[in-house]
Amino acid sequence: MSKINVGIIGFGTVGAGVYEILTSNRALIRKRVGVDIEVNKIVDLDIETDRGVTVDPDLLTTDVKQVLDDPEIDVVVEVIGGLTSARDIILRAMERGKHVITANKALLAENGAEIYKAAETFGVNLGFEASVAGGIPIINALRHGLSANRIQTAMGILNGTSNYILTKMSREGLPYDQVVQEAVKLGYAEDPPTLDVDGTDAAHKLTILISIISGVPVSFGAVYREGITHLTPDDIRFADEFGYCVKLLAIIRNLGERFEVRVHPTMIPKDHILATVNEAFNAIYIEGDFVGPGLYYGLGAGRRPTGSAIVADLMDLAREIRLGTRGLMPPLAHVESGGDRILIQPMDELNSAYYFRFSALDSPGVLSNIAGILGEHSISISSVIQKGREVNGSVPIVMLTHVAQESNVQKAVSLLDDLNILTCKTVIVRVEGQEVDCHQ
Repeated sequence: MSKINVGIIGFGTVGAGVYEILTSNRALIRKRVGVDIEVNKIVDLDIETDRGVTVDPDLLTTDVKQVLDDPEIDVVVEVIGGLTSARDIILRAMERGKHVITANKALLAENGAEIYKAAETFGVNLGFEASVAGGIPIINALRHGLSANRIQTAMGILNGTSNYILTKMSREGLPYDQVVQEAVKLGYAEDPPTLDVDGTDAAHKLTILISIISGVPVSFGAVYREGITHLTPDDIRFADEFGYCVKLLAIIRNLGERFEVRVHPTMIPKDHILATVNEAFNAIYIEGDFVGPGLYYGLGAGRRPTGSAIVADLMDLAREIRLGTRGLMPPLAHVESGGDRILIQPMDELNSAYYFRFSALDSPGVLSNIAGILGEHSISISSVIQKGREVNGSVPIVMLTHVAQESNVQKAVSLLDDLNILTCKTVIVRVEGQEVDCHQ
């Protein structure tokens, strides 16, 4: 076999990046794979717009059938995104015996079980390195390099837009809305960046990671998610005074018979390794039972990093095709699954430390009232910061707690928010202590 034939479906930012890498590094790729990887067709609804790469017009088409029905095409690269059309294209490609590579995190998070099963049923490979953390080879690490380990903890910054926003708020004290506008202008964020800032994007990626770790397709709906839109520069400043920084974290913990799986803003110690990950970078901290702790860091999105991940999958597939191997590895890297489902710990059973910011009336007895209700719900206060008067007559009261149960926290805060001594809803941020992150 002298070449592997590829059809690219979707020629936006990522599709153009894939083509650029395949053409620019053609000779290098051939040396490493042993055959040429040739793009036979590129499908897109818009084949007129300049993508910044030189493409033979004969490669371009608006008809997806020219890829799906071409028996010469070995691999389909799906980079159109979305759920409906992408799902149909991937399943049709697999039915025709074509291997598939996708960057579609939302599709795998929400329809992964169907797609993983189809790959095994039709004896084709599914590559999806680009679906999580762009150019960081975290899926390859979990499926190969760490495969002899039980993963005890996985904790990551999986959304570059949110990380950029929090970095700017932290460094410059700017309000959320202003930073978002800047992020949109610079191209770091969509307008509006809803899926990034509400935790959905990170939760999609976390769903894929927990599915690989457990060997069972996990439902996206089982992943708790919370965004960063309620945070203010004051919260970031208070966190700093306590010795923490704020990150949107995606967290997996193996509790033995079940897993913690959650995405939310989190305060982490300023000396934690993830605290140094700023701007639009991603990072995933992994602990294996034998390998110990490790950090995977890099650009989580963009034309070249994501394109690089897709081409890496293409090269792996090309090696297997050249050797006549099909379906070497199940999508979730488990030949024997752990069953139909895994147990996800309900969020209200989480045990964590917490940060509270109360906006309270400046009157006697307020602090004791707050402390009393927290105490009635088994919430012990670790530290308190109380600042001077606000213009509107309220003052911020900021607390860190010892470890408490989520259900108790929600009940206590609900009662407090109903009292007339508070002028705004309480801000809650969960706190990861250094001893939990590194030594559990």
